[in-house]
Amino acid sequence: MEPEYYICIENQNHMKTELTEMPNIGKVVAEKLKEVGITTPEELRAVGAEQAFIRLQTIDEGACLCMLQGLEGAVQGIRWHNLPKERKEELKQFFRMRKI
Repeated sequence: MEPEYYICIENQNHMKTELTEMPNIGKVVAEKLKEVGITTPEELRAVGAEQAFIRLQTIDEGACLCMLQGLEGAVQGIRWHNLPKERKEELKQFFRMRKI
């Protein structure tokens, strides 16, 4: 039997692999990400906010700019409100192009 200490560390590491542990990612967005094949924070970081958003648009017609900014914040490990203004503008332009 493993010592209790090691079990505790293993459980903590497991928690860090959950999408909902990332900033801006709640249960609903996490489930949508899983539907489009993004199941871990590492996968979201590897795919990037824009590509994740494109995938989400295939299952969610209401995917909005706030969702895109939230994904970018999650990738960067910050609340979307704290994204640099320049990055927010890039995301707005990307979003507008996706609406056309």
